[in-house]
Amino acid sequence: MKRALVTAGASGIGFAMGEAFAQAGYEVWVTDVDDAALARCPDAWTARRVDSSDDGQMRALFDEISVAGGLDVVCANAGVAGPTAHVEDVAWDDWKTCVDVTLGGAFLCAKYAAPMMKAAGQGAIVLTSSTAGVFGYPNRAPYSAAKWGVIGLMKTLAMELGPFGIRANAICPGAVEGPRMEGVLEREAAAKGMTRDAVYEGYASGTSLRTFVTAEDIANMAVFLASNGAQRVSGQVISVDGHTENPDPKP
Repeated sequence: MKRALVTAGASGIGFAMGEAFAQAGYEVWVTDVDDAALARCPDAWTARRVDSSDDGQMRALFDEISVAGGLDVVCANAGVAGPTAHVEDVAWDDWKTCVDVTLGGAFLCAKYAAPMMKAAGQGAIVLTSSTAGVFGYPNRAPYSAAKWGVIGLMKTLAMELGPFGIRANAICPGAVEGPRMEGVLEREAAAKGMTRDAVYEGYASGTSLRTFVTAEDIANMAVFLASNGAQRVSGQVISVDGHTENPDPKP
């Protein structure tokens, strides 16, 4: 049985990825820092409390996975939304936390997955970026910078690991329905002096499909990128966002 690891996999997009990989026949491992969410994961999954930005914890996790038989797919999905603020108002600690988890966590996934995937002569690395990693995004400097970095990391991984049969791709979700996006909407509304509904409509109207996307939409793309149907797809930035045209919702 193939094995897939999803970081930040106990809720939201990560949980949807876990469900999709389980339905596709994978043995699923997930990490998270939310103990309550981890406790709600299906019994068939291997769930571990791991901080994706902690080198020691990530190394121990991958050591355990190696003993279990290796890894076919890693979804580096952990990320922190970071503050919604003008750049001069962003605290240094908030910047570091966002970049350490979002970009540093993706790096650690690749660092520790690469040796076992090289030994196997195959593997798929799927990194969760964002439309904020494609556009400049006002009032979201740490998040946007980290997500741009994820794409740069992915492009490098695809080139470096491709000769070993390992593929790397990045998914760029747009506005995803769910609690996390609700928090973003509320913070952005406060920062811009808008209502939550006005910000929501701004996001939706900024896509050609006039819609948010779902966690399941993102999960389905992750499973496809890990599948034989995508065996010649590597180094790609794939948006699942309803085609975002305007990343800065206006009143």
